[in-house]
Amino acid sequence: MSFRLDRRHFLALAGAGTGAVALAACGGPDTSGASATSAAADIDFKDVKPAGTIDFWSNHPGKSEDVEKQIIAKFEAANPGIKVNLVTAGANYEEIAQKFQTAQAANSGLPAVVVLSDVWWFRYYINGNIISLDSLIKQLDVQVSDYRDSLVQDYQYAGKQWALPYGRSTPLFYYNKDHFKAAGLPDRAPKTWAEFAEWAPKLKASSGAQYAYMYPALADYAGWTLQNNLWGWGSGWSKGWDITCDSDDAVAAMQWVQDSVYKDKWAGVSSKDSSADFGGGLTSATISSTGSLVGVLKTAKFNVGVGFLPGGPKSESPVCPTGGAGLGIPAGIPKEQQLAAAMFIKFMGEPENTAAFSAATGYMPLRKSADMTAVLAKTPQIQTAIDQLAVTKVQDNARVFLPGADQEMAKSVAKIVTQQADVNATMADLKKTLQGIYDKDVKPKLKA
Repeated sequence: MSFRLDRRHFLALAGAGTGAVALAACGGPDTSGASATSAAADIDFKDVKPAGTIDFWSNHPGKSEDVEKQIIAKFEAANPGIKVNLVTAGANYEEIAQKFQTAQAANSGLPAVVVLSDVWWFRYYINGNIISLDSLIKQLDVQVSDYRDSLVQDYQYAGKQWALPYGRSTPLFYYNKDHFKAAGLPDRAPKTWAEFAEWAPKLKASSGAQYAYMYPALADYAGWTLQNNLWGWGSGWSKGWDITCDSDDAVAAMQWVQDSVYKDKWAGVSSKDSSADFGGGLTSATISSTGSLVGVLKTAKFNVGVGFLPGGPKSESPVCPTGGAGLGIPAGIPKEQQLAAAMFIKFMGEPENTAAFSAATGYMPLRKSADMTAVLAKTPQIQTAIDQLAVTKVQDNARVFLPGADQEMAKSVAKIVTQQADVNATMADLKKTLQGIYDKDVKPKLKA
C-alpha cells in the first residue's frame, strides 16, 4: 500500500462514512450504529442544569478504586447537588467495552462517564456513541492547555476533543536492585536488549529467581509492549498504513524474543500479571505499565529499580509507546447528565487530583501544573516515568486503529513464545490477517 493518511484525517473521514458495521467483524464490541456525524456537532448546554445523580464506569486502572472514591467524595463535597455512583464496569478495558456496547444496544443503562482505552474509544467516536467535549470545555473553562500535550492530543480528532486523559501510562523497565547487585551489574536499566542478554545469564545464576526476565501477559500487553522490540529492531506492526509485521527486521525482533525463551532460556512469559510475578520475586526484571508502579513498590520485599525501555540494534530511542485510557461522555444520555459528567471529568483532572491519582497508582500526572513535590518525595521512581514521556513514540496504526488487531497480535505472539511456532510463517500469517482487516474494514472509508 502506498496510500498515506494521518490519523486525524482518517478519523474525520471514517466519522463521515457509513461503514461502521464492518468494524465489528474483526473482534471486540459490535460497532454497528449511527456514524460519528450524529454526535459531531457541538451541543448547546445553555440553561441546562446538571443532573443530581450520575454513574461513573471504571475498571479502576492501577488498582485505583480507593483513590477514585476519595476524589468522588471531594467532588460531592464541592458539588453537594450531584452524587456520583462509582460502578465497577469490568476488570479491564475490554470488559468495560463489552458492557458499554451492551448498554448501547439496549439503549438503556448507559453511564454518564466511562473509561475508554486507547484501542477501543475511537470505535465509539466512529459510531457517534460519544460526544465531543468542546462546548463543555468552553462552558466549564477546562484548562486543556495545562494538560500534558502528548496525552491530551491523543483524543483530538476531526478538530475536536473526544475525551480527556485519565489513567495514562508508559511501560517501564522494572528491575530487582538486589538481584542486579548480587550479579555484579550496574544499578540501572539496560540501554539495549543486547546488553540485557549479556546480563541475563549472570542474573539467572546468582539471583535464585526462576527467570532473569518475564514477558508481560500476552492478552493484555503483547501488542503494546512489543512495539518496543519491533521499533528497536527498525520495524513495527505497521508504518503508516503499511503492514510491516513480516519485514525482515520485525521477524528478527520476534526471533530474538523467541530465542530468549527457548534457546537461551532466561526469559519466561507471565500467565496473568508480570508485575505481580516481579513483585513476588519470580523474575529479576520485567516490563509493565507505570500504573503498576505503586502496587509493585508496596508488595515487593526488595529494592525496586525502574528505567527507560531498552533500545534495539537499529534504534535506541524513541522506542517507548504511551497507552492507557481517557474519560468520555456517551451521546445517548440527557444533557443534564452530560453536563454533570463534564463537571466531574473536569474535577478528576484538576492538578491536585491528578497528583493524588498518580501518587496512588504510578500513572502519569496529567497536568503540567500538578505539584508533584510530595509525591516524588515518597515515590521518586515516578519521575522516571515522567522523564520518559519526552522519548515516547506514537503507537502503530495497526494496533490502535485496526479493529481486533490487538487480539490478533496477541494470538500470534502466543504462538511464537508459548508454542515455539515458526516466526517467519507466523508473522506472515499475521500480516495477511491485518491486511485483511485494513482492506475490508478501513480502506473503503479512505479517500485518496
